[in-house]
Amino acid sequence: METTIRIVMADDHPIVRQGLRKIIETDKRLSIVAEAADGREAVELIAALGPQVAVLDIDMPRMDGFEAVRELRRRQLATAIVFLTMLNDEEAFQAAMDLDVRGYVLKDSAAGEIVAAIKAAAAGRAFLSPALSTLLLSRRRRAEELAREQPGLHLLTPSERKVLRLIAEDKTSRQIGEELFISHRTVEAHRANIARKLELRGSLALVKFAAANKSEL
Repeated sequence: METTIRIVMADDHPIVRQGLRKIIETDKRLSIVAEAADGREAVELIAALGPQVAVLDIDMPRMDGFEAVRELRRRQLATAIVFLTMLNDEEAFQAAMDLDVRGYVLKDSAAGEIVAAIKAAAAGRAFLSPALSTLLLSRRRRAEELAREQPGLHLLTPSERKVLRLIAEDKTSRQIGEELFISHRTVEAHRANIARKLELRGSLALVKFAAANKSEL
């Protein structure tokens, strides 16, 4: 007998939640154990119920989807996250990837994709809406161009890339540390290593490089 996948769902629009429930529960393996109308409520439900998967909108009141996931990470909760959103843009997508979410599904195509996304997330796999393919291909081309211009980029570790992207958002070392759950000194060490690998002199040069290449990092 197949194991039931338990799900918490969060969206601030009741009609969206109703529609999603109908779609999701057509599959007998999937069970929505709770619904939330905002990110803060979703975090508390996930902490209390421990579902395998949480389906979260990004744009929610009180606490948005990004902040909700950061809080879940801070609490070291293992629930896999699927974002269900209207946001088909690079900045939101990259922010989601930096948080290691398992799925990114656009609401326009949710009816045909959300069940597959939930199953993939529960199995530890990633799922991205096919509608994102144009965005991803464009990002890859620009990233390849930047890599040719700045070969030191391939030397950066995943952690250093995350720090560099947050520098591009004009965040301080203390803010970056809070977001990535690392110390201020660790962030400073990452900044120094990034600057060395990219042959950038001084913090201003690092900030300028990050800001100028934000969408390709």
